Amino acid sequence: MIARSAEAKPFIKMGDPYFKIKDTLRSQGILAFSSNYALYGDMSERVMTTLERRLPMVEVYSIDEAFADLTGLPEPLDQLGYSLRADVLKITGIPVGVGIASTKTLAKLANAAAKRWQRQTGGVVDIRDPERRDKLLKAMPVAEVWGVGRRMNEHLQAMSIKTAWELSNADPALLRKRFSVVMEKTARELRGINCLNMEAEAPPKQEICSSRAFGQRVYDLAELQQAVASYTTRAAEKLRGQQSLCKVIQVGIRTGLFNPSEEHFSRHMQVHLPYPTDDTRILIQTAVQGLERIYRVGPAYAKASVMLLGLCRRDQYTPDLFAPSQAVTSDRLMQTMDKINQRWGKNTLKSARLPAMPEWGMQRQLLSPSYTTRLDQLWTVRA
Repeated sequence: MIARSAEAKPFIKMGDPYFKIKDTLRSQGILAFSSNYALYGDMSERVMTTLERRLPMVEVYSIDEAFADLTGLPEPLDQLGYSLRADVLKITGIPVGVGIASTKTLAKLANAAAKRWQRQTGGVVDIRDPERRDKLLKAMPVAEVWGVGRRMNEHLQAMSIKTAWELSNADPALLRKRFSVVMEKTARELRGINCLNMEAEAPPKQEICSSRAFGQRVYDLAELQQAVASYTTRAAEKLRGQQSLCKVIQVGIRTGLFNPSEEHFSRHMQVHLPYPTDDTRILIQTAVQGLERIYRVGPAYAKASVMLLGLCRRDQYTPDLFAPSQAVTSDRLMQTMDKINQRWGKNTLKSARLPAMPEWGMQRQLLSPSYTTRLDQLWTVRA
């Protein structure tokens, strides 16, 4: 289980495998759906486009989150929040929370409050006023603060820091010494000191990962090679999308985690490329070579992963005069392949290693229709 609605959270733990909880879901009337990435991406774009129409600067933080700079916009800003929320709901049918504050960390906390107390707040919380800000900080557990994960929460609890208010009043120098500059900035942001700037464009990723669980157990090396080639292809597309090159590729395989009768096996390795590249063919060849070195006959493999590391910007890379250079024809081929796939659909042009209907593919029997991305699955409305 990778995502839960608020209504489902009391009955399901994050990460629970479906086969273990399907009876609980049925008894509680909870519906489960397989991941539909095309639908999610399209709906996310619609939400962000709605915001960008009315706001001067929007930073898309993730598929379901965005920051906006409201500087200079007419007051009252909470009314703007209600209006934006209504627009998004009307255009996409998605209810959103709006948090308004002087820093990103406080805005995230206000957003969490807007969703937690939706009936009382109408889905909008403005904590620019210091008294309202401090009241919320005292009411919110420190685990709700942006960047405080499970382990960090345990460390902070051991320091008797249990609320966002207590974290905001902690010694920044001590937080930096015990943890990192990130936690120091978090505490300062909770005090209203801006430490995180708005990003007009998302910075390029420092690593790119592509990983999926198999629909059924895989034993054969040839099938693992197909899976690794498929994941590498997707990672290479993302790499070219952010105009980066890859210096190191990491490939990993593992067995399942929940079946005590299966042998447990997990291994990964990193392979350094002779020169940075974004060529899908070279990346696949390198990843498969790494796979062959870690593969072991016998285990029932449940998952494979490919990670691109040591990334550098294409326009900031200076080729080594004495190293083999990436041919111009390679760049042209990749550009042509990407244009064809963008115009005619994913995998219209692909490596011969990738099968049309892999037996190891994800099980998606509970897939919801692609209401907005496929003409044959448009929502039918009857009068």
